Amino acid sequence: MTTRANILIVDDEANTLASLSRAFRLAGHDAVVCDNAARALEMARSQPFDLILSDVVMPRRDGLALLEDLKAAGVTAPVVMMSGQAHIDMAVRATRLGALDFLEKPLSTEKLLVTLENALKLTRLESENRELRSRVGKHTLIWSGDTMRRIMAQIERVAASEARVCIYGETGTGKELVARTLHEKSNRSAGPFVALNCAAVPAELIESELFGHEKGSFTGAAQRHTGKFEQAHRGTLFLDEIGDMPLAMQAKLLRVLEESTVERVGGDKQIRVDVRVIVATHRNLEQLVQAGTFRRDLYHRVVVFPMELPPLRKRPEDIPPLVEHFGRQVIAQNNWKPVPFTAEAIEALKEYAWPGNIRELRNMVERLLLLAEMEVDAETVGLALPAAQVSPATANADGAQGGLAERVAAFERATVLAEIRRQNRNITRAAAALGLERSHLYKKCQQLGIDLHDLPPES
Repeated sequence: MTTRANILIVDDEANTLASLSRAFRLAGHDAVVCDNAARALEMARSQPFDLILSDVVMPRRDGLALLEDLKAAGVTAPVVMMSGQAHIDMAVRATRLGALDFLEKPLSTEKLLVTLENALKLTRLESENRELRSRVGKHTLIWSGDTMRRIMAQIERVAASEARVCIYGETGTGKELVARTLHEKSNRSAGPFVALNCAAVPAELIESELFGHEKGSFTGAAQRHTGKFEQAHRGTLFLDEIGDMPLAMQAKLLRVLEESTVERVGGDKQIRVDVRVIVATHRNLEQLVQAGTFRRDLYHRVVVFPMELPPLRKRPEDIPPLVEHFGRQVIAQNNWKPVPFTAEAIEALKEYAWPGNIRELRNMVERLLLLAEMEVDAETVGLALPAAQVSPATANADGAQGGLAERVAAFERATVLAEIRRQNRNITRAAAALGLERSHLYKKCQQLGIDLHDLPPES
C-alpha cells in the first residue's frame, strides 16, 4: 500500500500494543497506542485518525462503551473492534453500534493490513460521497448514517469483482443508483451502463429489448435493433424488477448468462457479449421460486451477492442531506432563489413514513419549495404531507361514509377532537401531543370544520 495511515490502537495489554504498533510501523504506517478508553476518546477528539483499533474487554470502560462515546462525539474514523473472548452477540452489538469490522484475537499481520486497506477504501468512498453531495448530480447516492455506511462498505467490497449482485429494496429506494455506483467503482467503469426495467416492457417485446432483432423479423421490425446485452458489451447491464420477468424469458436469459452469447430475434448468428449483470427487485425471489414463478436455476445465477437496500423510514438520518441535495436540484432547475429548511421542518420530515421512499421525498421537496416564501418551516411541511392514512376497518368503526378522502378526513377530525378533549381544550398541549405547530393545529381545525369556541364537552 502506498497510502500512509495514522492508526490509534486501544488495549489494556502492553504486549498487544507493542506487537500491533510494530506490525503497522513495519508496513509503513504511523501507530499511536493507548491503554484506556477515556484517554482514547480524548485523543480521537483532538487529532484525526484513519483507523481506530480497540479491544473490547478493558477495565473501567470497555471497547463497546468507547465505540458509543466516539459516535456521540462525532468521530468519523472507522472503528474496528477486537477481542480474545469473542462471541456472536458481542460481534452483532459492535456492528449495530457502527463498528466497521470485528476481529478475533490473536490477530495475524495479514488480516490487520487487509482490514486497514478496507477502512482506507471506505474513507475515500465517504470523501467522494461528500464531494458529490456538494454538486447537483442526477446519479448520486446521498447518505450520512451508519445504515448506508454499511451498504457503501458492501459496494466497495464487491464492486471490483465480477460477482452478480441482486439488490433487494422497496420501490423508490434507489436501487438503480446503487447499481450505477457498483458500475462506477468496478473495472468496467469505462464501459457502458445500460438499464432495463423488466416490469415496464410488454412480455412480447422483452426478448427484442434484451437480445435485439433483425429487420423484418416480425411486424413493425423496419430495421435491425441492437439489444441491451450488445449495448452493454464490456460494461454493466442492470435488470430492474427481474421478479416480473416472464418464465419463458427467464429460460432464455439463463442460457445467455451461461454461454455469454446472444442471438437476435429473427437471426441465426451467435454474438459474443462480455457483460456484468446486476439485478434488482422489490419482491422476494425465494418466495417466487417456491411459488414456481421464478426459475430456481436462474435464481442461483443472479443472486450471487444479495444486497438489501433499506427503506427511507429505516434511515431517517439520511433525510437532511437528501433534502439539501434535492433542494439544490430543484432550485437550479427552476432558477429560483435559495429557500432554507428550518430544523423543525427537517424533524417533521423525519417523522413521516415515506411509503414512496426517496422518490417521494424528492417530489415533496419540490412541493415544499413551491409553497414556501421565506423558509420551509414545520407548518409548511404539515400542510404538504399527505393526510394520516386509516384502515377500512377503523373508518367503518367510526361510522365514516363515502370515499377514501371523506373517510380519511373523518378519521383526522376524530383524532384531533379526541386529543383536544384529552388536553382539556389546551390547544398548545394538544398541538404538541399531535406533533404540530400551534398555528398549524388552528388551520387544521378550520379545514376539518372544528369550531374551537363551540367545542362540545367530553362525554
